[in-house]
Amino acid sequence: MRTVPLTADEKETLYVALDRHRDVVLWKLDGLDDEQLRRPMTPSGTTALGMLKHLAACEYGWFCQTFGRPTEAAVEALDESAETDPDADWRIEPDESTADVLAFYARSRAAADLAIQEIDLEATGTSWSGRTVSMRWVLVHMLEEVARHAGQLDIIRELLDGATGDHQRT
Repeated sequence: MRTVPLTADEKETLYVALDRHRDVVLWKLDGLDDEQLRRPMTPSGTTALGMLKHLAACEYGWFCQTFGRPTEAAVEALDESAETDPDADWRIEPDESTADVLAFYARSRAAADLAIQEIDLEATGTSWSGRTVSMRWVLVHMLEEVARHAGQLDIIRELLDGATGDHQRT
């Protein structure tokens, strides 16, 4: 697992911190079977795999859509259904496999990485709410979002199989 550099510039520091938490999210899912990944663990129905789908949609939304970059049809479909079904990006549909959701997350992460690499921290875009935001703000926001959900996955994983830890020890 990467460590956040102690003396890097701002963009590299924010990116590595985000990427570290992304890795934790995937590590928290590693070794769980399909039933465990889909098992609702809260009264609201939160599942580990649903949380990953949500994070994939967030990566595409904040890093790509905000800055006018391409996404994919699945993201557009989730956006269209959000008005009538705000939890669509959290729900795993019967025809969605674990491999599908993992691949969706990998594609969203790669698209976000490219946006982060190519867009200056000061550059602005328009968020889903119509507000103007900078890449700096989006990086901080997504760092918060991914870290928050990684913490939730800590609890979900412990409830599922007893595994604990905040990151993979190498």
